[in-house]
Amino acid sequence: MLTFKKTTLALALAGATLATAAHANEVEVLHWWTSGGEARAANVLKELMEAEGYGWQDFAVAGGGGETAMTVLKSRAMSGNPPSAAQIKGPEIQEWGELGLLGDLNEVADAESWDELLPEVVADIMRYDDQYVAVPVNVHRVNWLWANPAVLEAAGVEMPTTLDEFFAAGEAIREAGYVPLAHGGQAWQDATVFESVVLGGQGSEFYQQALVELDPEALGGEQMVAALEDFKRTRELMDEGMSGRDWNIATAMVIEGTAGMQLMGDWAKGEFTAAGLTAGEDYLCAAAPGTEDAFTFNIDSLAMFRVASDNEREAQQVLARLVLEPTFQEAFNLAKGSIPARPDLDMSEFDSCAQQSLADFQRTAEEGGLVPSMAHGMAVRADVQGAIFDVVTNYFNDANMPAEEAAQRMVRAAQAAAF
Repeated sequence: MLTFKKTTLALALAGATLATAAHANEVEVLHWWTSGGEARAANVLKELMEAEGYGWQDFAVAGGGGETAMTVLKSRAMSGNPPSAAQIKGPEIQEWGELGLLGDLNEVADAESWDELLPEVVADIMRYDDQYVAVPVNVHRVNWLWANPAVLEAAGVEMPTTLDEFFAAGEAIREAGYVPLAHGGQAWQDATVFESVVLGGQGSEFYQQALVELDPEALGGEQMVAALEDFKRTRELMDEGMSGRDWNIATAMVIEGTAGMQLMGDWAKGEFTAAGLTAGEDYLCAAAPGTEDAFTFNIDSLAMFRVASDNEREAQQVLARLVLEPTFQEAFNLAKGSIPARPDLDMSEFDSCAQQSLADFQRTAEEGGLVPSMAHGMAVRADVQGAIFDVVTNYFNDANMPAEEAAQRMVRAAQAAAF
């Protein structure tokens, strides 16, 4: 995350040659696609690059939310040695663009008609100063509920569609001898559950006001207090061993049948797929309780850094082209659990969860329920996101903190981070 001062980085880079560790006809790609399904998905792009005669230098940094990867990227950028491409998304693309470090992809964008190919909400995020500087890999839906049907059946419950049904189902699952809600006690995972609860209980209009526009009246008001109280209730459905658990280990709890449900983005589906499970039979998916008319999106993208070598720049252009070609879009998203960034592809090979996701993405874009994920770096700047994370996690783990106090802390945190 870009928590350092932009002027500091600009001065550090003044006069530096933006060379990377990649060699001619090769791209060095920094990413955090390291879990089973994700790693398999990333390898597809590597193979496509190599098939066209270009090298791929893998720079994978573990950590589901990408915080560690961004720390490494800052260090590399500070030394004037960024990678050829890096997994950057949302407002951070604009921040790196303001530093003057990103390369221009307009040539390949024009040749491949990206303006016509991509939905405007996706294309706009990929541009800085009217120039394409990044290429979208996929569209993730964050507000998903995953469940093991055998556990639900044992508990005598169905997939919940409201928060009230969700809490009632959780209690029944616990009484049946299972962990109701699989979770990993990490800040970004806490925030993922939090934003789905805000959306499910208070609606997309309030979500937009509070977690995107950072309206202090929304952040500190009665609706946020109610959302925070609902959020704290979800902790009662989790097991005591959740602290520090990675998200994919939590997903494995649902896969193995030790837990009934998980609130997590659709990258979790990549884990179900890697385990050989079938959507609608071996596992169930549905919009997070209360969010059927909303879609929180998280768009993975690769931003290209300025490089000195013409050969490396050529390799970057090839990488950008391949990312949006049907071969990669289909293979990557089938493995990753997400949906293609381009909506014109044949979805017949995708499972029912992905088909529902694409339909909901298009519908909510038209109806006004499409909102960027705060928890996954799409809604606010990294420093603001970090401040909200701190409040959310501290409140979640402090049994004595009232929701009213947490709401006021959120207002102060957002205001302090804005300056």
